[in-house]
Amino acid sequence: MSKTTTEAKITAPNLVQATFTLRGTAPLMTNRFAAKMELLAKHVEGGKAKKGERKAKDVDDLLEKASYIAPQGWFGFHVSGLRTALIDACRLVNYKMTFAKLSIFVDPEAYDKEDGMPIIPIHGEREMSVMTVRTANGMPDVRIRPIWHQWEMQPKITWDADQFTASDVANLLLRVGRQVGIGEGRPYSKDSAGMGFGLFELIVARHNKAKPD
Repeated sequence: MSKTTTEAKITAPNLVQATFTLRGTAPLMTNRFAAKMELLAKHVEGGKAKKGERKAKDVDDLLEKASYIAPQGWFGFHVSGLRTALIDACRLVNYKMTFAKLSIFVDPEAYDKEDGMPIIPIHGEREMSVMTVRTANGMPDVRIRPIWHQWEMQPKITWDADQFTASDVANLLLRVGRQVGIGEGRPYSKDSAGMGFGLFELIVARHNKAKPD
């Protein structure tokens, strides 16, 4: 009895890249080290610790600790936040999110100087946001976070052209910019309905050279 063999036909990844310009239509807020920031914010006004008096923290220091900063000194946004938003937008068009995770990527331009988070530049003037919030136990607290009221980003996005067309990626970005949002206070937040932050419009796309196999 002869045995038959099946030859696998697996093609190389068909990766392409384009640069997109995103312009904010709502404020953009970031929060590096969210869990750590919650602890630090409690010290803004000082208070009692188990062993003596807590020293009040500098709000400027809190602002720096909540910001993504490249070694070159510019402020950035973590690429995983934008990539996750693109994957989340696939829910709206019934595209398998598991496929999207394998097929679309946001390429970093640097890595945060403190924790190595991959980031891209935020173009605009950073300001300080001071908000009074309530913690999980209902106690009032203070949050110091960076905010950009006018901003732009130019992410380089790589995708598998066997899964998405350039038009598909542009339309996903449009949905993220209007329906999902990015950063703190975005509409599609796991913890709340957000504050309408992190929305944007798509200005232009520029195709780059094809990514090597």
